[in-house]
Amino acid sequence: MAKREPGAPRGADGGEIQAVAPPPDIDGYIGPPDGSLKWLSPFEGGAEDYGYAKFFASVDSVLLGRRTYEQSLGFGKWPYEGKRCWVFSRQKLEGAPPGVTVTMHSPREVVRQMKAQKLGRAWLVGGGELAGAFRAEGLIREYIISVIPVMLGKGIQLFGGNGTQEALTLVESQRYASGIIQLRYAKEK
Repeated sequence: MAKREPGAPRGADGGEIQAVAPPPDIDGYIGPPDGSLKWLSPFEGGAEDYGYAKFFASVDSVLLGRRTYEQSLGFGKWPYEGKRCWVFSRQKLEGAPPGVTVTMHSPREVVRQMKAQKLGRAWLVGGGELAGAFRAEGLIREYIISVIPVMLGKGIQLFGGNGTQEALTLVESQRYASGIIQLRYAKEK
C-alpha cells in the first residue's frame, strides 16, 4: 500500500474539490516550520487506515503544491499511482512520474482542465499555500480535516493564512482510538 498521511479522510460523496491538506495539529498547523512529517509517525503503521483506501478509490485526480510533491517523491513508490495529478509550481520540475502535469496555471484554470477531461472529484493534498489559493477562489466544496492530538506551537498554517469567513455545515465526524478526530464539512450554498 502507498504511504499515506495518518488521519487520511474517510470516503465522501459529491464535491469537485476535496480540501484535504496534511492533517493539522490541535492548534491548526500542518507541520513544523521545516515541513517534516516526523511528528505524525506515532499515528502511522497501525491496522487503522482512517478510511484512506475508500477515499483514494473515490477520487479521479490529485492536486499538490511543489513542496508536497517533492516530499511525496521521497516516499519511494509514487503514492498517487493511477491518478491524474497536477503539481502547482513556479519552477520547472524534471522527471515527473507518468500522469503528472506540472503547471503554473491558476487553480480555476486547472479545475477547468479537469472538467474538460471529465474528472469529477479531486483531492487537494496540499500544502497550506495551495489549499489557501483554492479556498480564496471559492473552489472548495467540501473540507475533510483530520485533527491530530498534538500541539506543534508553530509551523505551516493549514490554509496558508488566506481567505475570508466561510459558512460550513458539519456533515460527518469520526473519532478514532488513536485520538484523531476526522471532520467532514460541506460549503453552505
